[in-house]
Amino acid sequence: AGLRPPPGMIQALQRDLYLTEEQAHTRLLNEIRLTEVEANLRKELGAEFSGSWFSGGLAQTLVVATTDRENVSRITAQGAQAEIVSRSLTELEETIREVDKALSTESQGGLVRYIDVRSNTVVVLSDAPSTTKDVIMASAANKVAVRVVPSVERPRLMFGAVGGLTYYNGPKTRCSVGFSVTKGTKKGFVTAGHCGKAGDIATDAIGNVLGTFQASTVPDSPRGNFAWVAMNDNWTPDLSANNGARGTMSVAGSREAVEGASVCQPSPTTGWHCGTILQRKTSITYPQKTLVDQVRTSVCAESSDSGGPFIAADQAQGVASGGSGDCVSGGFTYFQPVNEILTTYDLTLVTTTGTDNQDDQGDLQAPCTDHPKAATGTLSNGRSVYQPNNRSYRSTTAGVHAACLDANDGVDFDFDLDLQKWDGRSWATVATSDSPNADEKISYTGTAGDYRYRVTSFLGTGPYTLKYTTP
Repeated sequence: AGLRPPPGMIQALQRDLYLTEEQAHTRLLNEIRLTEVEANLRKELGAEFSGSWFSGGLAQTLVVATTDRENVSRITAQGAQAEIVSRSLTELEETIREVDKALSTESQGGLVRYIDVRSNTVVVLSDAPSTTKDVIMASAANKVAVRVVPSVERPRLMFGAVGGLTYYNGPKTRCSVGFSVTKGTKKGFVTAGHCGKAGDIATDAIGNVLGTFQASTVPDSPRGNFAWVAMNDNWTPDLSANNGARGTMSVAGSREAVEGASVCQPSPTTGWHCGTILQRKTSITYPQKTLVDQVRTSVCAESSDSGGPFIAADQAQGVASGGSGDCVSGGFTYFQPVNEILTTYDLTLVTTTGTDNQDDQGDLQAPCTDHPKAATGTLSNGRSVYQPNNRSYRSTTAGVHAACLDANDGVDFDFDLDLQKWDGRSWATVATSDSPNADEKISYTGTAGDYRYRVTSFLGTGPYTLKYTTP
């Protein structure tokens, strides 16, 4: 099934990334399409891969860095932009390990350290840059590959939080469900490690027992921040993620998003907050512990968001572990990658399929008939097109707008259909048919105005026919 942006997510992307509705959809489609390209190139380049990132406000460009100039044609042939650098990602990973060893206490500064693939260096953010530089100069790290940058970023673990779905561990610890998982016949959820240790009891707001912490990085490991809770038989973890808008959202998998991709965190108290993935391979020193291999994001941080899910498009990314700043003055949030949690505890992510959101879908497998107007074309995977003819049509009276999209049927095709209306400033989506199939139907009663259809391929490349009726 394709991407199913839930209520609130697109609006948050518009607000937080300064996009129109159309641009938010376009950005997500670009990210989905180019992530597959990135995965292929990362595998092909092997030891010569030096990182990748999205460029442009709509993530329209994938940049792939390499240490070997001979890889340029291979990169550009797949539609990406090549950049030649001097250090491989493997070399940078060794450098940050040496930096982590050297900066072992808060007094040395450098609380946040990350691999910056764009500059091909390891960046150290420090509130005491002179002290931090002295420590690094005395270390075994490759000094040429390290940059110390003055910063007031002060990471904190986010205790007392409400995220995807609220739960409690005792009277003082309030945290959030991350993603639903299974282990054999057990059902449960992943969350932040600092929310509880193995054997602790998770309850709801009125004291009903939800389940028991099965494993946690607290207090056993200073190098991670994750846990999982097995739920009691009378609770069903059927929510892949609470969407912050009194519902759930589809989670199709847990593929890692590329740096620069948009990422969002839902909260039932503060709603959706979105930003971009700034850096992976981030090391953070908290007062309580040091964490490595975290992901640093531009999503604003609130103390009410710990343990909650981070989602890129429809792919689970991780659970919130800490942050700096807030959503008034601005800030950063760090999350623990979900794939490490799944691997460590041998868990299986619960995924969902798309849902039916249109007004009147009808029999999706029936042929498109009884519509006087038609448009045809061929659509590539991850692309959109507007009909009729890349333009719009004017309805001079109120009435029913009906359409039927007929595309290739099969498990490898998922085409969706949107009806949009011009509101005087931008195109607003007024009806959607987004089943996990190739065929879609829309029936919408609207006022006079300018309308257009958007046909999107979330999965598959092939021809389609759009038949429609206007008032």
